Amino acid sequence: MKLISDSIKYIGVDDLDIDLFESQYVVPEGMSYNSYLIDDEKIAVMDTADRRKGEEWKKNLTAALNGRQPDYLVAHHMEPDHSALIAWMLETYPSVQLVCSAQAVKMLANFFEGVDFTGRVITVKEGDSLSLGKHELKFIGAAMIHWPEVIMSYDTTDKVLFSADGFGKFGALVNETDDWACEARRYYFNICGKYGAQVQSVLKKAAAIDVQTICPLHGPVLKGEALAEAVRLYDIWSKYEPESEGVLIAYASIHGGTAAAAERFGEILKEKGAKKVVVSDLSREDLAEVIEDAFRYPTVVVAASSYDAGVFPVMHDFLYHLQIKNYQKRKFAIIENGSWAPSAGKVMRTMIEAMKDCEIVEPKVTIRSRMKAGDEALLEQLADKLI
Repeated sequence: MKLISDSIKYIGVDDLDIDLFESQYVVPEGMSYNSYLIDDEKIAVMDTADRRKGEEWKKNLTAALNGRQPDYLVAHHMEPDHSALIAWMLETYPSVQLVCSAQAVKMLANFFEGVDFTGRVITVKEGDSLSLGKHELKFIGAAMIHWPEVIMSYDTTDKVLFSADGFGKFGALVNETDDWACEARRYYFNICGKYGAQVQSVLKKAAAIDVQTICPLHGPVLKGEALAEAVRLYDIWSKYEPESEGVLIAYASIHGGTAAAAERFGEILKEKGAKKVVVSDLSREDLAEVIEDAFRYPTVVVAASSYDAGVFPVMHDFLYHLQIKNYQKRKFAIIENGSWAPSAGKVMRTMIEAMKDCEIVEPKVTIRSRMKAGDEALLEQLADKLI
């Protein structure tokens, strides 16, 4: 059993069988559902797990309890991958009290129809505390990271922040590597990315306390340099600032003409000194990774075929996802393709203009089915404006 400190035990589980997290994100390295137990005069269990791994989690809990009875179950987040076993806990341990936010209380009936929580719930809010003996938990409001009921808790004795979905990442712990940022970045922008202002608020609260360890609900426990780097990146990400120099070219091609233009434009940018160019086929690559790159770099080039007097659907889906994730503060360039009535550029421009503080660099380049010599000259002009 993994120890976070002398009193805090890890009782979470890995899920190596899951194919899509939240039915949309590919997780080839699996997923962890983290849960912790604070062993003190009173025992607090910090969240449960997904029902998929319920039996394994119950065994971990039983082993950690070692014959004792838990006093509290702290529910930081009501999403089912962390709360699925709340009703089982209350039924199995008649004296346990559920500790959660008032907003979480309103959600209990949504997930646990017919379960009577009367007299079993302690409602906490920002600034409240819970004594376990030597350990004291102080609660931190974290609404909309990324649900409205979320709270975090801080153990003042071991200086541990239980951060809910904050600082989480894709991947099972058994497959953990030293590169925390890669899958943490994809996780953040696709799951928490819309809520930068709320993340900034929590970062300010965390900066006011001495956090030595972060225990998230997904991914590895963070300490030392890894913790400092995670906080640094969260500050950048939640301010919607570019993390790295580079250009993302995202293209949507039907018969290859747009793909050829996008690939050639990438070569032109490199020839003109671009330090990093990422070219992504929206029809075939993981959309979540392309969204991650869109947030990572300061410049995005969208290249798409016209389709049914609009834009090829995968490009519409890409730009729609950026919109709903509150995408902002970036520079765009547009390449469109149309055999008889190019329409993609107009649709893409409208969608980009709906995003906050996003600049469109001219000229828009229009390809007619296949690139011609004159098109390459226009791409050269556009590259000069971007570099």
